[in-house]
Amino acid sequence: MEIVDYLLSIDLNYIVIGLMVIFFSLEQLLNTQFSFKKRGLHMWHAFLFQVVFFIANIFWATFFVFSIEWLNQHEIGLFYLIQLPLWVKLILGVAIIDLVTYWFHRISHLVPVIWRFHRVHHSDTTMDSSTYFRAHPIEVLLWFGSASILSAGIFGLDLIAVGIYFLVATLFQILEHSNLRFPAWLDKTIGLVFTTPNFHKIHHDQDQHYTDSNFADIFILWDRIFGTFKYKPIEQVKFGLEEFDEDKKQTFWYLFRSPFIHIERIEKDGSTKN
Repeated sequence: MEIVDYLLSIDLNYIVIGLMVIFFSLEQLLNTQFSFKKRGLHMWHAFLFQVVFFIANIFWATFFVFSIEWLNQHEIGLFYLIQLPLWVKLILGVAIIDLVTYWFHRISHLVPVIWRFHRVHHSDTTMDSSTYFRAHPIEVLLWFGSASILSAGIFGLDLIAVGIYFLVATLFQILEHSNLRFPAWLDKTIGLVFTTPNFHKIHHDQDQHYTDSNFADIFILWDRIFGTFKYKPIEQVKFGLEEFDEDKKQTFWYLFRSPFIHIERIEKDGSTKN
């Protein structure tokens, strides 16, 4: 628990910065999985989302912590009804939040008004580790942030379990978006349970058949259980959404406004969909 306490005492923003420095540097030094130009500009537009998120999170974090502490003080949730060792509660807590987030993620692809915000993340046609930043703050805070609060309310999770989840999920999410080569054997071994970078890249394919798959952040097991796991050779993946395949639509300001703009979705056969 001392190691866990130490890791949780570190501001998550510092961990994110450290991981981004490592993976973005590796992407410049190594032979990457996909090649594209203007990586610095790509990082800049993504980083601006993180700046807005950081400012907005100053206010949201207070409500988030208060909500979970209130639930804990009133002993709301299933874990208050059964006795389990602390380490079991923490492992189950991470798995449970990931399961609830899986369903929130899946719903965000099905409900048009939520998809308007979520497509900001999927719009990236040249994905690398900085794509981790590229998500609309309203969706990240209000929608996916609610998933953790709901998990705590149903199962009785505390801030330690939630903190561990965010720590693990952050590492997975940056790794999953990184533009690095990953061996196929990784998908055939730990990929039976965990989400590998190749599996998540399939989720970012332009073809909606694959976009609507591989929703889990940590445990690909949820996709395998609920029938949303799909696979295709990573070399055949084409990133992004076709309706965003223009330079002007890859800028921070356009993407930030895009949930409030009517943009017809272009299907694989060239037809459009509201």
